[in-house]
Amino acid sequence: MARPLAELTRPGPHEVLRGDLALVGLPGTVFTPKSGKNLPAIAFGHGWLQPVSRYRGLLRHLASWGIVTAAPATQSGPFASSRLLAGDLRTTLDICAGVRLGTGDISVDPRRLGLAGHSTGAGCAVLAAAEDDRVKAVATLAASQTRPFASDAARDCTMPSLHLAGGRDIVAPPVAHAELIARNWAGPSRLSTLPKSSHLAFTEGKHWSNLVIQGKPDSAAHKLTKALLTAFFLHHLTGDKKYGELLDQPIKGLVDAA
Repeated sequence: MARPLAELTRPGPHEVLRGDLALVGLPGTVFTPKSGKNLPAIAFGHGWLQPVSRYRGLLRHLASWGIVTAAPATQSGPFASSRLLAGDLRTTLDICAGVRLGTGDISVDPRRLGLAGHSTGAGCAVLAAAEDDRVKAVATLAASQTRPFASDAARDCTMPSLHLAGGRDIVAPPVAHAELIARNWAGPSRLSTLPKSSHLAFTEGKHWSNLVIQGKPDSAAHKLTKALLTAFFLHHLTGDKKYGELLDQPIKGLVDAA
């Protein structure tokens, strides 16, 4: 178990390109492998008040393993609309699947689409997945409830899901947020808690929102998140079985829900 986990914490074999979603009509960032046809892709929802730059390392890491990753930089204010961000996540998938990326030599397979997010962006990913039958897998980080409720939308989600929560998260305590979403999930679902992690453990770098939101970035959480999300999306979007064991077995540093 330790070997595949350690392997996936390191960058993958692909050189990574970074682009701007605004060039095709939506503010945001996209990371892709340097080349590739019929690649998998995920749209990532940012947390409340968080710029997409705070997830750059995770998005780049997934791209280095052959997964196109795109994050809309919309609904970033204090009164952001969950419904609109969910819509922007779906639009991001439209862009990934319908536009040739890079210099035109990168394409995405519309049958290999997923969603992920942090905090309210995770809840919005659930809202988007409930309304989009193209989505084949969903991963959430410190998921927060939304309006409409992500826990209600989870009842319409039949695709596999992975939910990572922080044991010291007082902004979105797992019992009332991630655990409720995972419990209501209609399809296969795994909920794991990082006991020492706070709400912002999954973010990167410094930002003024650290003054008003509990927690701070955590390198141990980053390593586990990168490895598990890479394994999860490779397994469910590409059919790669090599790292599937990481999704079913106990992992040091994680506490799985009973």
